Amino acid sequence: MKLKFWIFTLFTLLIGIFSFCQQESEKINPERQWPGFRGYFARGVLDNANLPNTWDLEKSTNVKWKIEIPGLGLSCPVIWGNKLFITTAISKSDEGGYKTGIYGDISSVEDDSEHEWKLYCYDKISGEIIWERTAIKAVPLVKRHPKSSHANSTPVTDGKFVVAFFGSEGLYCYDMEGELLWKKDFGKLESVFFAVHSAEWDFASSPILYKGVVVIQCDVLDNSFVAAFDANTGEELWKTERDEYPGWSTPNIYIDQGKPRVVLNGYKHRGAYDFETGEEIWKMSGGGDIPIPTPIIGEDIIYFNSAHGRLRPVYAVKTSARGEISLAENETTNEYIVWSKQKDGAYMHTMLLYGDYLYNCRWNGNVSCYNAKTGEELYSEKLGDTKSFTASPVASDGKIYIADDEGTVYVLQAGDTFKLLAANLLNDICMTAPAITDNIIYFRTQKYLVAISK
Repeated sequence: MKLKFWIFTLFTLLIGIFSFCQQESEKINPERQWPGFRGYFARGVLDNANLPNTWDLEKSTNVKWKIEIPGLGLSCPVIWGNKLFITTAISKSDEGGYKTGIYGDISSVEDDSEHEWKLYCYDKISGEIIWERTAIKAVPLVKRHPKSSHANSTPVTDGKFVVAFFGSEGLYCYDMEGELLWKKDFGKLESVFFAVHSAEWDFASSPILYKGVVVIQCDVLDNSFVAAFDANTGEELWKTERDEYPGWSTPNIYIDQGKPRVVLNGYKHRGAYDFETGEEIWKMSGGGDIPIPTPIIGEDIIYFNSAHGRLRPVYAVKTSARGEISLAENETTNEYIVWSKQKDGAYMHTMLLYGDYLYNCRWNGNVSCYNAKTGEELYSEKLGDTKSFTASPVASDGKIYIADDEGTVYVLQAGDTFKLLAANLLNDICMTAPAITDNIIYFRTQKYLVAISK
């Protein structure tokens, strides 16, 4: 009897150990996911991904799959586990596509047709659709720029929720199986050129999701704000008003003395807020007047990029910043600003911090590499000819991937010396940052989603 008891006990224990090990193996490492705009905390980096340097869509070399995405969208793919999410806005009338190039046309696309805003969930390996959801059908409340769409904001996920933001058309939270949990309507969010209010360019700031809290940045013509919502219920946790011009930047999170902060780019009001209360921690002015790039977090430093207007600044700000930290006239540093470059900014691109180096790609394809700690410029080189560049760069395994608007992807060797490894064609317009998972890099073009893999 005792022997049977001990055999049964040992058998039960082994089953328990096996079950525990299986559960542990199935846990997903968040740092290996690509959960929002530019991946984990917008870093744009996923090493040990084993990506190819070259590919050929015509010959299907290193091309895993290619699927058509209906409508128009400049949102980036996001990934959790085996699921890839992407958004789009579909209209039978608004099919003119994008006007690429570098130009000063501030006019909007004249279209008042009904659009259908959708969230798609795909199997990241096969490209097969798992589910799709229509968030809303309506006539857009704000027009789009010729280089914009009505689905610019990248969705965000944490493996439990997936959140899509369509600006004036609302904020939507789903579970991973596509069930709508809650939605928010903020009315008309006037994403316009502050100097010419008739120049409507539509919303583009992406939501972020941290510790079960959704944070959004709404810098618009009137009543700008930053706000936080409980991802489980949609309950507003806090909302802080901002005195700011319209902008298209996505917020980020950094840790200061063990406490999370929400950090925002801006023109009149760049700064940080307490993640739990929305209380302002620090602020500064002096940015580019149409801010688009997302702040990037380094080792105790936050990097800001914006390049529209007279100064075109890049700033490196300490995470310990407090109060008003704006530079005085002719200053380039102060107690909290480690270094700054007043005319080195990039209009569209979120910078790439990779190892000890900070990379910045400008609209005309000029790429600069800096010592991230000191701001020393290590090189500045031009990619391609006169083509325009909108998509922010990403990196993996010592390689940097930068796409121009016409769909040429340049592969650079990371480091303090410029070295072009390859140039590959996507055969379609590309203005969104790619996403990376193990063994695959995904490019969203004007019409397609392309999975590149060895």
